Amino acid sequence: MLNPKSALADLLNATMRPGTVEWIGLRPIRRGDITVVDHADLDIQAGLVGDHYNNPRKGTRHVTLIQREDLFAISSYLDQAVTPAQLRRNIMVSGINLLALKDKVFQLGDAVLEMTGECHPCSRMEETFGTGGYNAVRHHGGITARVVANGRVRIGDRLTVA
Repeated sequence: MLNPKSALADLLNATMRPGTVEWIGLRPIRRGDITVVDHADLDIQAGLVGDHYNNPRKGTRHVTLIQREDLFAISSYLDQAVTPAQLRRNIMVSGINLLALKDKVFQLGDAVLEMTGECHPCSRMEETFGTGGYNAVRHHGGITARVVANGRVRIGDRLTVA
């Protein structure tokens, strides 16, 4: 257990710069095409409205987020451009390290979420990118989050620690 009065605890809880929402995609059906939208509603019960994960029983994975900066890393491992739709993510942000949101509540547009874990790659990464796709995404797949207060997120909105 980390001593809450330690210098490391201070660094982990230091103020973070805000991120910016750059892309939003909904997956209406499992393994279906991504629908790119300019806004989406987040609901405490249903999760990301219009996405196939909008199920109260899947309350730890209401939404997936990825940072644009990780797309550059994945692209460099694969020698090809990579999009958030190919990674099957819901929201792409820039300017913030999403893993720094561990154990934090954050505001995304009008909604409030909490990080529930890392978003690990699935076997589809090999289908999508070919050999090495799965390993290229490891530790660069973004995070999963749960909605704790309803709201709407739009392109250009800020992601800030609440």
